[in-house]
Amino acid sequence: MHLRNKTVVRALIVALTCAGFAFAQKQPQAPSSPTKVQPTALPSDVDPSDPAVPVWARPAGSTAAAQPPVEGGNTPTKPGTLPPDLTHEGGTVGQVTKGEKGGFVYRQQVEEVTLQATVFDRQHHIVTDLGQHDFTVYEDGQPQPITLFRREDVPVSIGILVDNSGSMRTKRNAVTKAVVNLVQASNPNDEVFVVNFNDEPFLDQDFTNNVAQMREALERVDTRGGTALYDAVYAAADHLAKGAKRQKKVLLVVTDGEDNESRMSLEQAIRAVQDDSGPTIYTIGILGEEGKQRRAKRALESLSIQTGGVAFFPRNLEEVDDISREVARDIRNQYSITYKPTNPLTNKIYRNVKVVAHAPGYKDLEVRTRSGYFPGEQQTKTASSSSQ
Repeated sequence: MHLRNKTVVRALIVALTCAGFAFAQKQPQAPSSPTKVQPTALPSDVDPSDPAVPVWARPAGSTAAAQPPVEGGNTPTKPGTLPPDLTHEGGTVGQVTKGEKGGFVYRQQVEEVTLQATVFDRQHHIVTDLGQHDFTVYEDGQPQPITLFRREDVPVSIGILVDNSGSMRTKRNAVTKAVVNLVQASNPNDEVFVVNFNDEPFLDQDFTNNVAQMREALERVDTRGGTALYDAVYAAADHLAKGAKRQKKVLLVVTDGEDNESRMSLEQAIRAVQDDSGPTIYTIGILGEEGKQRRAKRALESLSIQTGGVAFFPRNLEEVDDISREVARDIRNQYSITYKPTNPLTNKIYRNVKVVAHAPGYKDLEVRTRSGYFPGEQQTKTASSSSQ
């Protein structure tokens, strides 16, 4: 993922490969009146071999999504992007190694899995008054012991990914307004980074809680080229894994078209967010004519559904603002459920996850969370060798 330097951008407007970071403070704002979140369903005529089909929807025994193919045996990488194996700072489990930014990282085997879950009643209103005893977690069909349960508004690390391709030129003002409103309606202690992407992803604002400088990054409009959505998701997931200070992680993706430039595949992008500590993904597809955007819709649905997020497809730009506030409300009203898998996490195969809720006074509760995960390793920052 490329970085852009604001000084260079201001001095040389024609430069296309620069990098920018900044920091400021975001002011909290009360969320708007609640609207209904409607998770989308996958199309009924999906080919099971389609890489956009979630693992849980594939025929029994299928492992297509568990082992994403690499064309030619070696996926090419362009300068400034990430290698396909999502390798982070070096070192092995149990060792302290030096990080890329001067700090130190301790790598440990994750022994517990934390799920972010949203619960709805029969009218599809968010339910926020349940207790631990109301939930049952299943992994590969087996009930799992819940070790930690929380229902509170905790700070989140959020990556904002905005399509900056040529077709987005007339839509960027509305998108910028919506994203700013989302952040203002979020927890004031959230940290946010901004990635603008066209045929390459650019990190235009690193982690911050400053609305002013985040707005500046969103207004860095350079609408040109194609849409490398999968590369952007891949890079943003890696940036979250390396730099996020919050345990809870979210990606918000806004795009208006089908990926036509990525070197990564959709399967590789999905795999990048399927680790046990991976982000929840919310997607907003401003797609226009549905018949021409079927693949784009399917990709956005897959990224969201598999991670416990929601895919939205507004009919017009005016709806984008309302959707952004709904995403903020959804994030702030989730349950955090931690469990210790009965199947040792040294077994790296994909795990299917299902959470069920039953409580007096409620019928047919619906729980939205990630559909599964690949066991991974957790990186814990232990020290910093330089002043911030």
